[in-house]
Amino acid sequence: MLTLPACVTHAEAPALTQDWLARVRTSQATLRVDASALERFDTSALALLLACQREARARGVSVQVQGLPERALALARVYGVAELLAH
Repeated sequence: MLTLPACVTHAEAPALTQDWLARVRTSQATLRVDASALERFDTSALALLLACQREARARGVSVQVQGLPERALALARVYGVAELLAH
């Protein structure tokens, strides 16, 4: 399981993305992401989740995002990517 920290903004996203993509590459089953701690974020948090989703799909691994805060879901709806994060 991967757990989003409380803060994911442009400043934290590059290192977090690099780390998470490395973990996705070694995953062999369904990868669960716990987003319930996320409090402060920008679109970088969505970009991180989408990058992991893309990498996982390329490897035949599914990703389940759990506990994404309503504000993050609303932002995902605005950008038209909410369905991608629900699978």
